[in-house]
Amino acid sequence: MRVERVVPILQVPDIASAVELHRAVLGWSVLMDHGWIVTLGDSDGHQLSLLTHDASAPTNPDVSVFVDDVHEAHRRAVAAGAEIVHPLTEEPWGVTRFFYRDAAGRVINVGTHT
Repeated sequence: MRVERVVPILQVPDIASAVELHRAVLGWSVLMDHGWIVTLGDSDGHQLSLLTHDASAPTNPDVSVFVDDVHEAHRRAVAAGAEIVHPLTEEPWGVTRFFYRDAAGRVINVGTHT
């Protein structure tokens, strides 16, 4: 399994205002906009997601880690005894993902585009 990219996620109360501020300061473009989550980035692959609430999970993640084999990542998480807080799920927007909680309480969204 290989990690392809890591994207921090900031929880925000007003996504439109947050998008405009970060676009103005960082000069990044909107790469993805689902209404409840927006990912900004540049042509070099730097990215930041802004989130109001997760559309299908019981909690908001703190970071997204995209991998080339999400099933292997899930197997490893279970074998390590990680608390799975969102099961391995094929989401309607084309991502297969799961969430686990680390020892500090942070929620990691591990996924792959399907």
